[in-house]
Amino acid sequence: MRRYPDRVPAGELAAALGVKASTMSSYLAALHRVGLVAQARAGTSILYAVHMANVQGVFQYLLGDCCRGRHGLCASPISGGLPMTDRKYNVLFICTGNSARSIFAESLLRKAAGDRFNAYSAGMKPYSELNPFALRVLRDKGHDISGLRSKNISEFSGPDAPELDFVFTVCNQAANEECPAWDGQPISGHWGMPDPVKADGTDAEKALAFQQAYGALKHRVEAFAALPVASLDRIALQSAVDEIGRKSSGDP
Repeated sequence: MRRYPDRVPAGELAAALGVKASTMSSYLAALHRVGLVAQARAGTSILYAVHMANVQGVFQYLLGDCCRGRHGLCASPISGGLPMTDRKYNVLFICTGNSARSIFAESLLRKAAGDRFNAYSAGMKPYSELNPFALRVLRDKGHDISGLRSKNISEFSGPDAPELDFVFTVCNQAANEECPAWDGQPISGHWGMPDPVKADGTDAEKALAFQQAYGALKHRVEAFAALPVASLDRIALQSAVDEIGRKSSGDP
């Protein structure tokens, strides 16, 4: 669910959940048989993804039939659009180190649509400093980097934190980990991509990896900024956010 719409190998799922590979395979086979998980072959690997429509059907059954709509047993479903207020929408981008990808996304959204969105970023295990290759890319692209810093995700879960409207994970590891229960139940999306910080080779090759990460996030952020957020309901917004992630990951 956290990695949707990504397709993920069984070994990665097993590692994230802390179970044996054989146990994970049995679980996935059972979920596939009942239609809650879809599988696709990529070369010699089999990749798995949640079958979202069927999972939603299970949730609807549990709330409407099993729980009889009793809110004390099951949370009520979210309906309608985002609250229409005179404030900007708050958007948080999360990755592991908050030194490159999420910093790129924060800077890109602020530059593309800072009049409509407050852009933030944070890390599950943030580095003490921003990556110098990332800073160089941002400077070259004309971004103001004076206020940028690595931040822990805990800064956005306290009583003084902004109420978030959208939360995006931009790396797979962050999506696999447990995030805080956000107040207001923001719309979430996963736009996973390779970590340029882990790129090997010469400085020129490393710089290219950061340029590619910036370009990929620019495409996604601009697609998100172009959405008519005020006129879409939550279901349509969630679908649009997922579609941006799906197209960017190369899925048909």
